[in-house]
Amino acid sequence: MADVLEYHDRVRDDWIDYNGHLSEPFYVMVFGFATTGLMDHVGLDETYRTETGCSLYTVEAHVRYLREVGPGADLHVTTFVTSVDAKKAVLCHELRVGGELVATEELTAIHVADEGAAPFPDHVADKLRRLLRPAPEYAGRAIRS
Repeated sequence: MADVLEYHDRVRDDWIDYNGHLSEPFYVMVFGFATTGLMDHVGLDETYRTETGCSLYTVEAHVRYLREVGPGADLHVTTFVTSVDAKKAVLCHELRVGGELVATEELTAIHVADEGAAPFPDHVADKLRRLLRPAPEYAGRAIRS
């Protein structure tokens, strides 16, 4: 059974746009906080980044905005990994409010060092693999015209 990684937050008043709903950039910010939570969980935390100069960089992301989110909503993000190789991981974040799926983000992240892409340390790759789940139906989609 894969590990379950969760991040919780609450919509703040200054995150609300002129339509009275969660503004677009704040979905991405919340997903970014969830990515940082994943990094901390797998050993790519602040100490690791300071000591090694290595980090995780997002190189591509696809966000789907499925439902409007109102002021003060409790946000619950579930994060999982759909693939891991030597230097790259594909992550999915699913944002729910009251159990309802309201947004998703799929992203490709590369482990980097000063010289560019670098292999994950074994302990990090092992922890990423523990978060592996099958890709959901929305994964891998492109924007349609």
